[in-house]
Amino acid sequence: MKGKDHFLVAGRITWDFRRLSEEETDWGNKILFLPAAKNMSMLVVESSPWNANDFGIPYPTYFHPAKDSEVFEWQERMRSLERKWLFSFAGAPRPDNPKSIRGQIIDQCRNSKVGKLLECDFRESKCHAPSSIMQMFQGSLFCLQPQGDSYTRRSAFDSMLAGWIPVFFHPGSAYTQYTWHLPKNYTTYSVFIPEDDIRKRNVSIKERLLQIPPEQVKVMRENVINLIPGLIYADPRSELETLKDAFDVSVQAIIDKVTRLRKNMIEGRTEYDNFLEENSWKYALLEEGQREAGGHVWDPFFSKPKPGEDSSSDSNGGTTISADAAKNSWKSEQRDKTQ
Repeated sequence: MKGKDHFLVAGRITWDFRRLSEEETDWGNKILFLPAAKNMSMLVVESSPWNANDFGIPYPTYFHPAKDSEVFEWQERMRSLERKWLFSFAGAPRPDNPKSIRGQIIDQCRNSKVGKLLECDFRESKCHAPSSIMQMFQGSLFCLQPQGDSYTRRSAFDSMLAGWIPVFFHPGSAYTQYTWHLPKNYTTYSVFIPEDDIRKRNVSIKERLLQIPPEQVKVMRENVINLIPGLIYADPRSELETLKDAFDVSVQAIIDKVTRLRKNMIEGRTEYDNFLEENSWKYALLEEGQREAGGHVWDPFFSKPKPGEDSSSDSNGGTTISADAAKNSWKSEQRDKTQ
């Protein structure tokens, strides 16, 4: 199948494997640009919206159960917890990134009596202690999940593990990434507030969240808790009996993908009409039977800059170019090592 039935798993974001330059001294490598890798599937914790040979899988969390009963007990505990905060945020500002909305999110948390903030500076920080993070997550209804150094954050999965309803500000942070593990209808388990609502209109997060009826919040929280089994990685020394963890879901999705490809090759047809790789993020969002990706409400978030145009020109902050994302990821990792 010319490599189409092969896959690799990498515990890093896709941008680390998409170095744009030919300079060996630059961060990352070019494996996902190589002809031999074009037909293969790479499973990464963050995929590219514009390429078809990588797929997003959940970041590992702190919880690796050995048996089904441990998962059920955890879910029941998350259901019974009292949530005294309306919303919370754990993270650091990005003063060197003028497009980041983290500063405004931090200000809203500080100035709200129903908001909780766990500041993560680059010195000694409670953010490096799992107990501090999970304690805050377990005491909140909503978690604020702006972009990290790239589109995604591990924090999103830690918070859902705690039964927290995630609030995303860019569709690339979850909705176009983890389509094997999260429902297509994102309103069933999360809240979406476009970045420009915060950046340009200074929308009150508190007021936006308070508009959601309590009964709807209860349903959304239960939906998040029900998603937990498919977002965690079970202890590899054991095997869950009735539940499918993130590993099971990912491998089954790859098997299904290869099965479809083989069937299409035998029948001499393609899976999609007029396939455009630069629109890759759209295809996993298509409904059953759809064969062509047209215009989408999220197009502005993923508009790539034209030749000679500055990557920061996108008002939605959607063009996190691979070189910048990889370098930011690398800087963040080095900060962790110097704690």
